[in-house]
Amino acid sequence: MKSQTRAYACGLAAVLAWSTVATAFKISLSHMAPAQLVLYASLASSLALLSILAAQRRLPLLIATARRYWLRSLLYGAINPFLYYLILFQAYTLLPAQEAQAINYTWALTMTFLSVPLLRQRLSPRDALAALICYFGVLVIGTHGAPLSLEFSSPGGVAYALCSTLLWAGYWIFNTRDTREPVIGLTLNFLFSLPLIIAYCAMGGMLRPVAWQGLLGAGYVGAVEMGYTFVLWLTAMKLSSSTARIASLIYLSPLLSLVLIHLVVGEALRMSTLAGLTLILGGLVLQKLPWPRAGNRA
Repeated sequence: MKSQTRAYACGLAAVLAWSTVATAFKISLSHMAPAQLVLYASLASSLALLSILAAQRRLPLLIATARRYWLRSLLYGAINPFLYYLILFQAYTLLPAQEAQAINYTWALTMTFLSVPLLRQRLSPRDALAALICYFGVLVIGTHGAPLSLEFSSPGGVAYALCSTLLWAGYWIFNTRDTREPVIGLTLNFLFSLPLIIAYCAMGGMLRPVAWQGLLGAGYVGAVEMGYTFVLWLTAMKLSSSTARIASLIYLSPLLSLVLIHLVVGEALRMSTLAGLTLILGGLVLQKLPWPRAGNRA
């Protein structure tokens, strides 16, 4: 099999897996609190990533990296998975899955804004236009199609969803300066976050038995959303002759996710969600499309 074909296969597998996680989030959260889902999913992800490293015989490198970068691993782990997923899952408890997952896709645009103060990059007029389109889409979703009313169906849920995009975007900006090997670094982040998550659950009285359905869902979320799929996506990016070709596959995920949310969770898809998601994806595509330079215009 050619490298590009393998890249597409890995990329599509990752996108299909990511398309299921909003449904898995919602089902799992019907059996446990957000913090409990973070705990059990992080445990599952840690085991999944450790199994990958064990198969690759890279556990000695993991130990050596942990000794050298323990503080970085702790700080990064506090952001992802601890704070990011705690806030994201809270959004999913307050919003329908279709709305939470659609708003979460604005993280790519949030990263553009954070790059201005953190990486000293400039904000272009196209970025500003894309932002207006994307966040108008969020307004359409949050108000159930009545953006001029400014009356959100769940102000707290929308706030949590937008806050999660700040954490996710900030996490990946910080990762641009991370010298650890990606899979090793992600594994250490999860391992070092576990004491924080356990302490948080203990203080909240959440270290108690949960339903097996919740544990099964958490295991799936941990292995798919946080573990194996990340490695699949990295493999696709490495094998591809063009990262743009693989990156474009990600736009399939929210559409497939809406279908699963409707069929499995049973949510009736709102026209406002579809309209808002179209605006969000349109803004993201606009931001990435190459614009002709002034000297090349006819």
